[in-house]
Parts: sequence; C-alpha cells; structure tokens
Amino acid sequence: MLVEHKLGFPIRLFIYFLFCSSQFASSQLPWQYNTSLLNSTAGLSTSWTNRPSLTGNSTIVASRMTPILHRGNTGPRFLCGFACNFNVTECFFGVILFRTKNEWVNYPQLVWSANRDHPVNKDATLKLGQDGNLVLTDSNGTLVWSTNTASKSVAGLNLTEMGNLVLFDKRKHPIWQSFNHPTDSLLPGQNLDSGRKLVASISASNQSQGLFALTVLNGFWATYTDTDPPQYYYASRYPVNSYFSFDGQTLTALQYPNTSTAQFMKLGADGHLRIYQWDVVDWKEVSDILMPYAGNRGTCGYPMVCGRYGICSNNGQCTCPAEEKFFRPFSERKPDLGCSQLTSINCNSLQYHSFVELKNTTYFSFYFNHELSSSILWLEGKQLEDCKRACLSNCSCKAAVFEYDWNWNGTRRGNDWNETRRGNCLLLNEVFSLIDNEERKDKTVFLKVQNPSKAQTQSPIIPGGKKSRPFKVIIGATLAALFGIILSISSCFVIFKKRTYESRKSEDSLDLEPILPGILTRFSYNELKIVTQDFSRKLGQGGFGSVYEGMLSNGTKIAVKNLDGVGQVKESFLTEVKIVGGIHHINLVKLLGFCAEKSHRLLIYEYMVNGSLDRWITHEKQENGLTWQTRQRIISDIAKGLAYLHGDCSHKIIHLDIKPQNILLDQNFNAKISDFGLSKLIDKEKSKVVTRMRGTPGYLAPEWLRSEITEKVDVYAFGIVLLELLCGRKNLDWSQAEEDVHLLSVFRRKAEQQQLMDIVDKKNEDMQIHKEAVIERMSLAAWCLQGDFNKRPSMTLVVKVLEGLVSVETNLDYNFTSQPEVEARNHQMEATSSPKLPSVLSGPR
Repeated sequence: MLVEHKLGFPIRLFIYFLFCSSQFASSQLPWQYNTSLLNSTAGLSTSWTNRPSLTGNSTIVASRMTPILHRGNTGPRFLCGFACNFNVTECFFGVILFRTKNEWVNYPQLVWSANRDHPVNKDATLKLGQDGNLVLTDSNGTLVWSTNTASKSVAGLNLTEMGNLVLFDKRKHPIWQSFNHPTDSLLPGQNLDSGRKLVASISASNQSQGLFALTVLNGFWATYTDTDPPQYYYASRYPVNSYFSFDGQTLTALQYPNTSTAQFMKLGADGHLRIYQWDVVDWKEVSDILMPYAGNRGTCGYPMVCGRYGICSNNGQCTCPAEEKFFRPFSERKPDLGCSQLTSINCNSLQYHSFVELKNTTYFSFYFNHELSSSILWLEGKQLEDCKRACLSNCSCKAAVFEYDWNWNGTRRGNDWNETRRGNCLLLNEVFSLIDNEERKDKTVFLKVQNPSKAQTQSPIIPGGKKSRPFKVIIGATLAALFGIILSISSCFVIFKKRTYESRKSEDSLDLEPILPGILTRFSYNELKIVTQDFSRKLGQGGFGSVYEGMLSNGTKIAVKNLDGVGQVKESFLTEVKIVGGIHHINLVKLLGFCAEKSHRLLIYEYMVNGSLDRWITHEKQENGLTWQTRQRIISDIAKGLAYLHGDCSHKIIHLDIKPQNILLDQNFNAKISDFGLSKLIDKEKSKVVTRMRGTPGYLAPEWLRSEITEKVDVYAFGIVLLELLCGRKNLDWSQAEEDVHLLSVFRRKAEQQQLMDIVDKKNEDMQIHKEAVIERMSLAAWCLQGDFNKRPSMTLVVKVLEGLVSVETNLDYNFTSQPEVEARNHQMEATSSPKLPSVLSGPR
C-alpha cells in the first residue's frame, strides 16, 4: 500500500499540473513562459525556483515576477508565484491580482503573501513534497514557510478563479487554502471568520506586519491597534456598506457593482479600510469604508493620524501638547509624525511622576475598548482623583482619559464640577493620537510625565549668582580625595583586566560558535536597554532570569529574555539559539535575535499578547475562560508543534519541558511552544538518548528514573497539559482536598467510576455542551499518559486523532506510573530532583 501511495502521488500530481498548464497556455497571455512551465510539468517537477522573468510596471513590489500558476481571462486575473522589487533584493511568494497590457503587467497587487515578514532572495525555492507539504526555502536553504500539511494526502495545487490558492485531496476537497490565512487584503467572495484577522503592512514599501488589524470579535467586526492590550478605533455589528456582508460571525467581501472587472479590500498602513477597483488604466479607490462612520472625529479617529502624543484638531492639523519641557515634535516640518517625550518615564522613580492635563481632549478608543476588550483598564463610576491615582500607581499606565457622567446623581447644573462628581476612566499603556474636543467640555486626558528630581533642579548658588567659598573648598577636597582613590586602584584594575582579558575573550568566542549568521539579528546590550525602557516593564520571572517587554523602532513589540548566571544558563542560551534560531514553524515561538556581550546573555522573541497558557487554565470567571473551540485549537496547535519537532526537522528535537507556562498565546489564542533551554537535539536514526533528569515536577514521565528517554516524554507531558486544559485546574493543586491534590489520581478514580464529566471544567458551560468530544479528548490524554512509553502514540499520530483520521486506542491502563522500577526508585527521584528545577522561566510572555 505504501508503495502504491508513493507511486500514485506523482502520477496524480502530473495529471493535475498537465491540466493547469493547459489552462495556463490557453489563456493566450502575451508572455513567453507557457512552454517552459509545461516542460517542467512533463518532467514531474514539483519544485519552482525564483528566477524573475516577468516585468510589471510597479515601483514598490511585484516589479519582477516568477509566475507559477495563472487564472482568469476576461475578469480579474491572478498569478501565483514570486513577486520581487525591481532590484530582486526582496521577494515574496504569494497571489497577485493584475491587469495586462502588451507584455507588461499593469500595477500588480500582492493580495496574499506567505512570507511577508521574511522576504527571500533570488533562487529561493517552492517545493510540493511527496508528503503533501508545500515548503518555501530561501536560496541558502533556510526554511521560511510551509503549509504544515505533511501526511494529509495532498493530491495537487490549484489557483481558483477567485484568487484562492488551494491544496486539495483526491476528492478535490481543500486541505489548505490561502483564503483561510489572509494578510492585509480580502478578495470578493473571501470570508474573514472569527479568530482570523487582517494585519496591515508597516508601509507601502515594507510588507511586514504593521500596527493595524481587523478581526471579528464578540459579534462585531472591528479595527484596532495590534498592541497589548489592543486599542479599538472602529467596531460595528451590522453591514454598513455594499462592498461586504456581516452576519455577526463572518465578514465577507462582495463584488460591487457586479460588472466591475477587478476589485479588492485592503487594510492600509494608515489604518484605513479601502476598496480598490480597476479603472481603465490604474487602480482607483472607490470607498473608504470607515470614514463615513467616524462621526465628527473625521480623520482624527485614526490612531496614528498625528503620530504618538500628537493632538488632532477639527481642521486636521497636528500639534504637540503645550508643555514644551515634556514634549517636542519629531519634525517641525512634518507635525503628523507625532511627538516625543523629552524624559522617559522611569518606574524606579514613581515619586517624580505627574500629569500634563489636556482639557477638552479625548481619545479614539474611549468607548470601543469598553465594549470589546476586557483586558484594558476601564473604570466606571469613579471620581477624577481615583482615575489619576490608578494611573500613577501603575507603571505601565502612560495616560488616563476621564469623562464625567452627565447622569450621575442627577442632571448637571451649570458649571458645577465638584469633587464628588463621578465618571468613566480609561487607562492607557500606549498613547497614540489624541483628539481635540472643543465641542464637548466633559473629557480630559492626563499624560503621565517624568519630573526631574530635586537633585537635578537645585544647586548651591548664593543670591549674587556666585558659588559660596565653603562650597568651593568642599568640592576641591572631594576632588583631591577622589583623585587619590582612583590613582591607588588604577594599577590593581589594570593587572586584573590583563589577567582576565584572554579568558573572557576565549569564553565569549566559545559562546558565539553556534550562532547562525544571517538568520538572527544580533543586538547590543545598549540597544536592548533602549527598546525595553531600561528593562522597566517586566512580563515574568523564573529560575533563569526575567522577561521584559520592548518595542523596536518599527513598532514591533518584542519579549526580551535576560538570562542570569553561568553554567546551566550558558548551556540554555546556546541550546535555544542553536535550536530555535534554525527552525521555523507557526506553532513554535519565533526567535528574532540575541545579545551575547560580555556577561550579558539575552534572547529576543516575538511578543505574544495573551501570555502563557497557565494564566487561562484556572480562570475563575466564565467570561474570562477559554471556550471549547479555543481549547481545541490550542490542543491542536501544541500537538502540531511537537510533531514538527519530533519528526519534520533535520534532527529530532525533544523539548523536555512541556507545561502550560511554556505554551504562549497570540492575539487570536493560537498556541506556540516556547523555552527550548532544556531541549535535546539528536540524530533521527537514534530512538533513545541518555541524559540527566531535566524538566518540571508534575510533568516528568516515569521513564526519567532510568535516565534513558525518548521523545515520548514530551507525549506524556502533552497528556498532562491536555488534561489540565479539559479540567480547568493544575496537575498539582494543593488547595484541593488531600485525595484530589494530584489530578492524575482523580482522573484514574473517575475513569474507573465512569464519571469523567465530574472533573471537566465547570466554570465554562460550553464544555458541558460538547460532552462527547470532551470525553474523547480525555481518552486521548489517557493514551498519551500510559506508563509504558511504547504504548503511547507519537505526536504525529496524536495530530491525526485530532483531525479525525485515527481513533484513540481503547485498551488503556489508567495506572499512569506503572513502570517496574518506579516504586523501587521513588527515593532516588526525591534525592536527585531539586524542589525548583532549572526550567522555571517560561520564555517570553
């Protein structure tokens, strides 16, 4: 059967691409590429190399192209292939919407891209493997992107008439499609479902993900800044335009009018949502969807219309706050670029924090965030001083917006704004453009500023303007003493430095040997101090150090993991850089760069808005908990990430510390595995490895007692995490009754009593509704937790179970520690395991 499958795949692929090529040739385009494409298909080629041969009249992107598939004759025309800038220094694999004129492609538009954050070079390769995975690799062999469809019975690749790139099976059912992974655009007929989002580019010339996003959330379609927490600047429950429809769950782009030849919807780098349509010779903007509904705010309702801290007036002019000692414009000639704070806010000097008060001023997200975001700080029925005090006591707060409630304790009387009057308060940890609100006198913005300390503002000057004589004597004596001290220690310092220089140089060079050049960005320690505001915003702390929030100059948020100490820390640093720096997968946290400078060891990761999974498992309130659909997606994401580590890399990678703290969640609760400091990399042909015990108590498989382990220790830990997600509690919970402290003991007891629903998370009614599916996932958890690791499934098999392709094993042993040597070696485990093992730090969150 396996041989038949391997032989059948290229035959089916050949038939399909022969069909596609005939379609391509029959389109009668004026380019001379049809024959070469047909010949490559006849040679059973499922690999395409980026060698631009087609020119388009665009100066930004898609100037030079390598076509792979083509669709469309009379209506919209689409190309699937590589699109590059004119110098072919940045190329993207994607779908291009275009019109033709002679041998030119008129103003091509990149409406979908697989690698927008990671441009590739000339000679990059796209390959559809026999395993069904579509993979993009750069010219140096670096894996950039894949569809993650290995072992999914893919029969072919198709570009539809609507511009949807589809991998399909032998029944023509889609396995993967680009319409489910939008970038910044929607084509007519394309849906944006709840949980997915459009993310604007940084600029017209930079395709990387920028600041603005659009999503479907809580029955709204909404636009927001992709920050933590998000700041919404528009939201609607109902369709408000002829160019799309919305039913509360799905936003669908429509063709309007039906006679239009080519059209698309795009979220721009400025936050506008526009409809573009082909108009004879060029693309024409036919609708700016949000503008008619911005009310009297007009363009001032967009977050960056006047840049950070800029104030937008009714006539569209931009100014900075009047307090010049605290703010100044970035550019006098371009006031719309925003304003900068002259002195950064220092969290170690809370006593010097105060406010700049901006009366008759408001903020774009004041009402939208109250309705859509539970994570942002919104305070109702508070007095003005309560609002200001809340911001001053929270170092992350950079501004407070306050509005008096007109209906609080009766109707307002004249100008009687007494101290007891209450209102609503919004706290902001990011300040974008402000709005001048002269028509309404009830809103005020308080910008937090850093005042200079008394030591900085006072100096011992006598009334006449000259320094006193005693003061000069004191200064002279102090300088003399200081000079003597410096002279006495200089020789010691020089000797010490000379002796340690060679050893330090040797150590640093050793540390940098495994660094992968060209893949990761190397940061200096000073650069990281700047982007993290001197490491003032801590996200978490653990055994290896702390994690801090930062922001790069292009607006990208990052998480900076500062490793403290030597020995194991040094080993952890090298392991993470070697492993995470060389692999790329949608369900693995992305390592962006590193810092190895003197004794400093820091890792720079992508920022994950919703933090680590452990924060969400034990939520007390139902509205803050995870829905069944979200839990299923998280379970699937973790499984796919582990399956990739165990089977799809050039080496087998065993994570060795899978736990909720090391599972990070993005804006849409997509899960990614983090913290590879304890991981083990082994050759694929090896099935076992001997290593010292490492990991976290409660997630260690029984075979650790023998020090000989396989990737099945990750499967066991996955089973624990799966069970925690289903039950809404920790594996070890000392707040429970003595017999219920260990979740596995409760699980075994309830399984024997056939009462598994008793331990399912009762805080979420959604779990009770999907009873059968929950019980099936519990059976999968039990399969992963088998005491004999040979009886556990591989993670690839787990993924197939989650996709409904394989059934769970029924002959299960619920004594999850039933290893022959477990009882005899319990004392050994207690003696060799420290109360707090090294991997307490859970990566960036």
